[in-house]
Amino acid sequence: MASFKDTRDALLISYDDGDIDDDEFLLLWEQFTSKNPSFPCDYEPFDLDTIDPSECKAEFRVEKNDIHMLADALDIPDVFTCPQRSICNGIEGLCCVLKRFAYPTRYSDMIPRFAKPVPVLSMITNTVIDYLYDTHAHRITQWNNFLLNNQMLEQYADSIAQKGSALDNCFGFIDGTVRPICRPGENQRIVYNGHKRVHALKYQSVTLPSGMIAHLCGPFEGKKHDAGMLRESQLLNDLQRHAFSTTGNPMCLYGDPAYPLRVHLLAPYKHARLTPQEQAFNTSMSTVRESVEWLFGDIVEYFKFLDFKKNLKIQLSSIGKYYIVAAILRNALTCLYGNQTSQFFDFEPPMLHEYFN
Repeated sequence: MASFKDTRDALLISYDDGDIDDDEFLLLWEQFTSKNPSFPCDYEPFDLDTIDPSECKAEFRVEKNDIHMLADALDIPDVFTCPQRSICNGIEGLCCVLKRFAYPTRYSDMIPRFAKPVPVLSMITNTVIDYLYDTHAHRITQWNNFLLNNQMLEQYADSIAQKGSALDNCFGFIDGTVRPICRPGENQRIVYNGHKRVHALKYQSVTLPSGMIAHLCGPFEGKKHDAGMLRESQLLNDLQRHAFSTTGNPMCLYGDPAYPLRVHLLAPYKHARLTPQEQAFNTSMSTVRESVEWLFGDIVEYFKFLDFKKNLKIQLSSIGKYYIVAAILRNALTCLYGNQTSQFFDFEPPMLHEYFN
């Protein structure tokens, strides 16, 4: 497939040779001219070895010495090939995604680092995002037996109980998060969240005291209620099949008052007049449950692009995948460096290659 530049060069040759007249030349020249501004790309090709470690951490959110380990764990191929046949090194493609997510960066701002034109950077970034989603999304969108086997559920419950939880069988926390997006041109009411007063997509997340996101379901339209997300996610069915201790006792998640009460799903007491015991229960669980908010904050803190709603246009890019891919990368960073949640519960996250095995 010829590039715009190749096509324009061919048009100039044809015009000079008299194969096309003035009107045909002007019509074809306009048709095969990119609508994107032309930026110079005469920079040094991307080379991770030449990047300073502090620059690497600032631009990619990963220590320089850990980039290759992360690429190996994510099973990044040696070469990515885009649909229009542009190619790039696997490490370079991964770094394109990390830099794009790290801050609300324009593709033109990435040219000095990667020495590629804007359209190529866009295609490479989206190709790698699609690869990460297709290869690893099942780790958080489906029941992950590595993180959620019977022995691990007991260990999670013990660590939560040691922090003052009134429940001794609670292994994690469930909550929904609202991710603002740019106002769409059509069907605005569907994605409008009246509580937050923004157009948004919603996700349902299950978090663990190890600081890992164990389950993530979405995206849902912004107006969807938490109970509706729970129903559509089929998470309760998974809990009924798998959420038991090694002795067969039911284990549970803890959520906010929006969730229904079930054997495997509990919530605070919510009637008007609480007894002292009920108030003490709510207080003890509220203290440990706030860790779920820390993890939501971690994702947008490390990947600030997801918090820049003007660039999240639902009809122009696959923004529904972005948050899931960012959650996968956040889990990878948790495996490498831990986070506030794992420190609070004093629970070591799994090793990187164990999680992605």
